[in-house]
Amino acid sequence: MSLPVHLVPSLSGVAAGDVVEVTGDEAHHAVAVRRLRAGSRVVLTDGSGTRAEGLVADTGKRVFSVTVAEVATLPPAEPSVTVVQALPKGDRGELAVEMLTEIGAAAIVPWAASRSVAVWRGERAAKSQAKWAATAREAAKQARRWWFPEVAPLATTAEVAGLVAGADLAVVLHEAAALPFVALEVPSTGSVVVVVGPEGGLTDDELAAFDEAGVRAVRLGAEVLRTSTAGVAAVAALLSHTPRWS
Repeated sequence: MSLPVHLVPSLSGVAAGDVVEVTGDEAHHAVAVRRLRAGSRVVLTDGSGTRAEGLVADTGKRVFSVTVAEVATLPPAEPSVTVVQALPKGDRGELAVEMLTEIGAAAIVPWAASRSVAVWRGERAAKSQAKWAATAREAAKQARRWWFPEVAPLATTAEVAGLVAGADLAVVLHEAAALPFVALEVPSTGSVVVVVGPEGGLTDDELAAFDEAGVRAVRLGAEVLRTSTAGVAAVAALLSHTPRWS
């Protein structure tokens, strides 16, 4: 059985034998909900490549401490995959974020596409981004990830076009694209960007903006997937052609 994973702000400078204190909501959930007790073995992570394993030394209402037995650090996985996700309706946005996190996306960018059914404005935009970030955080712990994904602020089409400029490979999923997904040459290092359109499809203006930015339109297959699952299928297909899944 895998050990429970708990997120801490930083593990910088932590070594075997040190005691790390976990506080706040993370500790409250562990102690009050999961019934964490002294003597339990746990994993701590900072979500930035470092993990520490050890035994719970003490618990309180909103705090517990861990005596560290071992510490390890890993570099970010390559290639790094960023998914630009058009806003889905309902709770499908959180579903997409959860699955993309589990499968290994390094960053998720919510996108206000022209035909997106959902709309983020003002206070709702901040709350919705925070909800996506919380979903990614919990999914990363569940998936035992060393590096947690970044959830960016809501992006416009122009901002997405700017984002892909430095990518080693950038694709936009489109059911009418001439280029099949299997024909792509996936880099083993560097950065990959996958753009996923909304339920209503991409507009001609969006396709033109992406084409001008160097984004290649590709089709996954004959079937048309939901926006909340298309990105997951695409990232899985990409990673299967890299050393990450070898």
